[in-house]
Amino acid sequence: MHSQTLTPGLYIVATPIGNLNDLSFRAANVLKSAALVAAEDTRVTGKLLHHIGADTPMVRHDEHVGARVRPELIRRAESEAVAVVTDAGTPLISDPGYRLVREARAAGIAIFTVPGPSALIAGLSIAGLPTDRFLFAGFPPPKEKGLRDTFAELADIRATLAFYETGPRLARFLTVAAEVFGPREAAVARELTKLHEELVFEPLDRLSARYADAAPPKGEIVVMIGPPLAEAAPSGADLDAALRTALAEGTVKDAVKRVTADLGLPRADVYARALALKDG
Repeated sequence: MHSQTLTPGLYIVATPIGNLNDLSFRAANVLKSAALVAAEDTRVTGKLLHHIGADTPMVRHDEHVGARVRPELIRRAESEAVAVVTDAGTPLISDPGYRLVREARAAGIAIFTVPGPSALIAGLSIAGLPTDRFLFAGFPPPKEKGLRDTFAELADIRATLAFYETGPRLARFLTVAAEVFGPREAAVARELTKLHEELVFEPLDRLSARYADAAPPKGEIVVMIGPPLAEAAPSGADLDAALRTALAEGTVKDAVKRVTADLGLPRADVYARALALKDG
């Protein structure tokens, strides 16, 4: 693979989350051809650059030094190609690098995406949970009260929820999740794309019990929780009982309004049944 001249700008480059062979040809070329690589940890990125035979200069760029180095990165990107990487996966996903992109855009710098691996998407792709709608909540709060507050805020969202978590905190996460969300379907994905890749798919209460007394699992973890379980539709007997009670206390109009709201049934169906009961 030969390096090539790149258009000046900021290149957001996704890197492998485990298996180095997941680095795309385009990503490798950008990392070889860029004038500079802004890396979360230059030691980690250095191993990747060595793997592809690149000797591109690097500079540290993370949440601790970002404010100090951003102006220089933007200045360089005006006339050179500057690649931005995280330790693993897609930059800016659960990562404060968005500030660099926002400031670069404000400065009129061209910004290019070099897409690729993401632990979030990799986990969702094999979990078997609904993915037509999902919400990524990043790393949840480490303490129990923060966990409960976060879960309570998300409990009614009709979408699969996805989180990043660490091994030592996983058991507490699952215990609180099972208490707040109930027996929803869930999955724990660990060490994705690596030798010991693992996905465990069970209801939350079983997952909680599985990890409660086990040694903390190693590796990067994605936890995915399915949307709220569908409630069983009210039976005809439930509808009749609710309507008889409501009709005894008010008019047909008031009874229909009340029962429609309580049972979540179509108003026309409730109204027709109310008339049948009243006439009968």
